[in-house]
Amino acid sequence: MARKMKDSGIEWIGEIPEGWEVTKLKYLSTFPIEKNARTDSPYIGLENIESWTGKYVSSDSQYDKSQALAFFENNILFGKLRPYLAKVFCASNDGCCSSEFCILNFSSSVNIRYFWNLLISPTFIDHVTKSTYGTKMPRANTDFIKNICVPVPPRIEQDRIALYLDATSAKIDSLISETRSSIEEYKKLKQAVITQAVTKGVRGEREMKDSGVEWAGLVPHYWGVAKIGSIGQTSSGATPLRSKEASFFDDAAIRWVRTLDLNDGLVYDSSEKITELALASSACSIMPKGTVCVAMYGGAGTIGKCGLLMSDCATNQAVCSIVCNREIVSPIFLLMQLLALKSYWMKYAVGTRKDPNISQDVVARMKILIPPLDEQKEITDYLDAKCAEIDKLIAKKEQLVKELESYKKSLIYEVVTGKREV
Repeated sequence: MARKMKDSGIEWIGEIPEGWEVTKLKYLSTFPIEKNARTDSPYIGLENIESWTGKYVSSDSQYDKSQALAFFENNILFGKLRPYLAKVFCASNDGCCSSEFCILNFSSSVNIRYFWNLLISPTFIDHVTKSTYGTKMPRANTDFIKNICVPVPPRIEQDRIALYLDATSAKIDSLISETRSSIEEYKKLKQAVITQAVTKGVRGEREMKDSGVEWAGLVPHYWGVAKIGSIGQTSSGATPLRSKEASFFDDAAIRWVRTLDLNDGLVYDSSEKITELALASSACSIMPKGTVCVAMYGGAGTIGKCGLLMSDCATNQAVCSIVCNREIVSPIFLLMQLLALKSYWMKYAVGTRKDPNISQDVVARMKILIPPLDEQKEITDYLDAKCAEIDKLIAKKEQLVKELESYKKSLIYEVVTGKREV
């Protein structure tokens, strides 16, 4: 028999079971802001907390612990900066943390894990997010958090809910992790298929030779080798001034491609547009459809990302554009080779570990393989079909991850507000 429910009177909570109470967080917890005094305290920053799971993620970043806040075992750390990221951590020992955390020290009369699940529930996160101030770096105010009304079940139900959600969430997280690992394996398979095809061809066994190209190894004996700069024209773009007269407007129509728009595939659109005036008043130029682009800046995860422009676009200075001589190499075949050699770009990067980059000259000097044009087409046709199969499998797995994450969030909300009995 379904238990009786009542209106909590709080929009983000909705109905709760009869017998549950509603009270403000400040009556359940203190909010300490004690400065850290120990240099040996383990430090936790926002980057150390995984979104929506509260798991600790190690990093090698250096911190000024003298400006950190002290926290203690069983305190909950709630990320105030960009709260929509849901960085909520339940401390298992003492330490210090960034002042971007709101520290909650709950009364011993409540179950800490119940309230951790409550604070990471999607409706609580949304409620806090709506209160933020600042556009580029939205923050929540501690006083606002203190005064949020939350549901308080009887202690025996808190214990039961905490045990159920911790166990169930662990199973869902494990399934999500396994699915993500499967996605990575499919991506590695795709990379291997591309590398094999663009270095060995798809015509079966033939006489091979050493290409002299580090990333390629042995190749068919009649294939050529050339530097990118000798088979195409390389250039980089620019960023127009963000002025009132020449800027980025809602009605701008010129696609302006940045490294984040390069998806290791076909680029149909850009995340930002610029005006004709912005184009004319800057060093930007329009690159034609069929231009192959490579990311030169942005760190180890971005350098080497590539894309083939499917329409005329301007680019920024972090993008190296290559306009191929199509009598020598087709743009799509060049794109596939860039995917095969992607991991090699970092070898030529300069700059700091946090901010590495490659230059346009490095791109121009990179060697690629030149099969006959008809064989290039055979290879790209083969890869189109083969990669489409793998991409379809990856898409199914990615959809499963989304569904599992959505189910977990809904489950937490329904259980911590009593709409689902456990």
